[in-house]
Amino acid sequence: MDVVLDLGGLDALIRVLRDDGRVVVGPVLRDAAITLAELGSAADLPSGWGVETGPGHYRVREREDAAVFGHSAGPQSWKRFLHPPRKALISSDSTGFHPVEDTAPDYAFLGVRPCDLAAIAKLRQIVGGKAPFVVAAQCTEPGEVCFCASMGCGPAAGPGHDIALTERIDADGHRFLATSGTEEGAAVLARVPARAASPDDRALAAGDVEAATRRMGRAMPELDLRDLLAANRDSAHWEAVAERCLTCGNCTMVCPTCFCVSVEDTTDLDGNAERAQRWASCFEIDFSYLHGGAVRTSGAARYRQWMTHKLGTWHDQFGTSGCVGCGRCIAWCPAGIDITEEAAALAGGEQP
Repeated sequence: MDVVLDLGGLDALIRVLRDDGRVVVGPVLRDAAITLAELGSAADLPSGWGVETGPGHYRVREREDAAVFGHSAGPQSWKRFLHPPRKALISSDSTGFHPVEDTAPDYAFLGVRPCDLAAIAKLRQIVGGKAPFVVAAQCTEPGEVCFCASMGCGPAAGPGHDIALTERIDADGHRFLATSGTEEGAAVLARVPARAASPDDRALAAGDVEAATRRMGRAMPELDLRDLLAANRDSAHWEAVAERCLTCGNCTMVCPTCFCVSVEDTTDLDGNAERAQRWASCFEIDFSYLHGGAVRTSGAARYRQWMTHKLGTWHDQFGTSGCVGCGRCIAWCPAGIDITEEAAALAGGEQP
């Protein structure tokens, strides 16, 4: 089912999702970044705002048009809703132990980039949970650090969406080609004011997405990354990376698929206690603590662990790469370390 929505139709889509009892989450402009928050209407979307990205660089900028999805990935991913940064597991008081019930709402994610759509599928394979209703936003304007095309995760939306939107602004107005990906998505679109899509609407949308493929700012080397990393376990290049890496863990915190956690217990003076899990990072010195000491004590070993797992051994665990090419780890690394450049260096070639 293909239809065309105007801004009023987009607002109606949000209203329909909210009327069905879903918490609608989407991009908003907040704290000088495109972040994710609950949407009350289409007016909450970051109309007229784009972003500039680069290694260790992220800035919002005013656009010359009123596009609401004219930006690349921001610092937050949908992971924080599916795999919260901190989650209580069990509590206790004078009456005994009490399991903590899962109170996650029924989410509808609106404006999900194709890279993040792939990330949601990878993450849910690991953490499970209730499937959200997903309204994807096909990418027509990749950022400088984006490399989803070389990871097979964009710029066109892959499987997993209920509705896919392609935004276009031209002499004919501001509109969105809406394509249903599931029966539930089609049922929702049937309740939204729209017009039938024409062949021209489809062709223009497809052309915009295809053009985005040619404007990717980065690309991974075209070779088997699993073999590359396995063959370079003892490469001196890891020490060269470690000279720049601060082991701060920013890359794992902004990554939409990193899922590692630590479990911690807290108590208060009244005798109440709680056990909770929180996000952890393989860059933490205590992350590999085992039998009296840390297994990976150097920054080189910790960076190697992260990159090797993300691009290599993730395949052995889950049958796919753990990287979707969103570029967040590049933009939010304070040292500007670029995972695509590091892969190219290990391959003995230059960054495309």
